[in-house]
Amino acid sequence: MALKVYADRMSQPSRAVLIFCKVNGIAFEEVGVALSKLQQLTPEFKEVNPMGKVPAIVDGRFKLFESHAILIYLSCAFPGVADHWYPADLFRRAKINSVLDWHHSNLRSAASLVFNTVLAPLFGRTPNPQAAAEAETLLSKSLLKLESFWLKGNGKFLLGGLKPSIADLSLVCEIMQLELLDEKDRSRILGPHQKVREWVENTRNATNPHFDEVHKLLFKLKETLQKQRSEKLVSKM
Repeated sequence: MALKVYADRMSQPSRAVLIFCKVNGIAFEEVGVALSKLQQLTPEFKEVNPMGKVPAIVDGRFKLFESHAILIYLSCAFPGVADHWYPADLFRRAKINSVLDWHHSNLRSAASLVFNTVLAPLFGRTPNPQAAAEAETLLSKSLLKLESFWLKGNGKFLLGGLKPSIADLSLVCEIMQLELLDEKDRSRILGPHQKVREWVENTRNATNPHFDEVHKLLFKLKETLQKQRSEKLVSKM
């Protein structure tokens, strides 16, 4: 039985798993779970992931959720995955694990910022300006830490790596969600962080054409939002 990946391409962690599979030639069936339609809450999907979140995978009789755990599993379970993604060396693995753990309580704040600024209305929710402001504060601190610590080496990737790891892919997909913000907001947040911007581009280049293909839906929504903002601006003139 082929690996099944349950995902929504608007989900940052889903994109990371999909790109990883494509880059490493892992055969899989993508099963769409539309978060905007609350398909993650259906009884059928909760048989796969009782937590009701994407991504999740089914590999034969084995079920797994949480994107970091999935990326680690795929790195170890499928032959042909290059060592740089999740090195066999115990110390290098531990360093990657530390980045992934840090991600959850720091850089993940980008998700709350974008949701409470842009995406909430698409899900029938009301944006929460206070939550957005708090998320931006944490995100700005996280970007500073990302640049001063995790990217302080001489390599192109996290921890001074010369090739990307699963941590690079996971964190870059998180930052890509900021593409949905108004351009002035995105520039204000990312503008001061040249190292971060270069690292995002390095990871994108290292995983293309799959990176751009998996992000097509995000880019399409970005264009739609830009058009709506322009129309609103014209109507106020």
